[in-house]
Amino acid sequence: MRLFVTLNFLPCSVFPSPSFPYTTQEEESGVIANHLTKHFSSSCYLSTFLLLIMSQRTLLIPLSSFFIAHLLISGAVSTTFTLTNKCGYTVWPGILSNADAPALSTTGFALQKGESKTITAPASWGGRLWGRTYCSQDSTGKFSCLTGDCGSGKLECSGTGAAPPATLAEFKLDGYGGMDYFDVSLVDGYNLPLLVVPQGGSGQNCTSTGCVVDLNDACPSELKVTSTGGESVACKSACEAFRSPQYCCNGAYGTPDTCKPSSYSEIFKNACPRAYSYAYDDKTSTFTCASADYQITFCPGPNTSQKASQETNSENTDTNTNTPLINSTMVYEGALSQNGASPSLYGSVLGSHVTAAIVSFTVAIWQWRQLF
Repeated sequence: MRLFVTLNFLPCSVFPSPSFPYTTQEEESGVIANHLTKHFSSSCYLSTFLLLIMSQRTLLIPLSSFFIAHLLISGAVSTTFTLTNKCGYTVWPGILSNADAPALSTTGFALQKGESKTITAPASWGGRLWGRTYCSQDSTGKFSCLTGDCGSGKLECSGTGAAPPATLAEFKLDGYGGMDYFDVSLVDGYNLPLLVVPQGGSGQNCTSTGCVVDLNDACPSELKVTSTGGESVACKSACEAFRSPQYCCNGAYGTPDTCKPSSYSEIFKNACPRAYSYAYDDKTSTFTCASADYQITFCPGPNTSQKASQETNSENTDTNTNTPLINSTMVYEGALSQNGASPSLYGSVLGSHVTAAIVSFTVAIWQWRQLF
């Protein structure tokens, strides 16, 4: 009787990480996929068959054992996004999945003041979420929004993204090294405050990010988007406003060496130091977590909740007169402690590989014993 056991786990994460930077701004290139999918490939494990050759017969152990082992080492098979509206008005979130990612259960909905909604995303999902404001339906039933409109003519965005300017939360789940990559981007401009807080994740760079201040009143006049009543409701990026290569980081300015922060992008960066302010603002603006869920809050701060509503009830008064322009000490709700207790990216990946070997070997022994 001969017994041959072949176990092979080849982590794709051993290959070097693609390098930065991004090539162009998304609105100029027409590429819908967000920043993160351009640079981080999905992690994977290539598991070979377990062969038991006994008495000149070859028995194939069911692959389900290995699928179970993979799920155990890969963390959660899905991620939840809990969207909460702390604004003093209704926000209409929009969702766009990347071209290579499945669509979620909804692509657009209304979120009343104080309301929350939880959405489940499958492993390796990538895409973006944002809030639409000043939305209404005309006499023909066409739905549209003054900011963040996705152009579908309906409540659901159905595969179309936000028209700039819009504050974006971008995600690539289970990316390079098995980590989630996420950011809050003002590259397409700003329309309302937004905060992303990881829940239950790990990693040295697993912390909250966002833009929690109201930039609409502080927006330079040449970048302002105003309502019919003259109120500032959004703030364009310099790229969107002027269409210049030096602001859009394309053409002769298509590299990080040639495209530098502008006086306009620095307005965004000073107010929201952890948000993307222009296309090559990578070092301080991309965050990573392992096995996290995410809380996404519109108008998280006490001074950002009373803007951009078409509702006329008495609660919608302006309390933003004291909103600071400079926000170098942004409050990160739910952030990890600063004692460095979180495991490093390397430690997390190495630990998962060791766990893979142990779990797979245990499954193989159990299956082998059942044959006797």
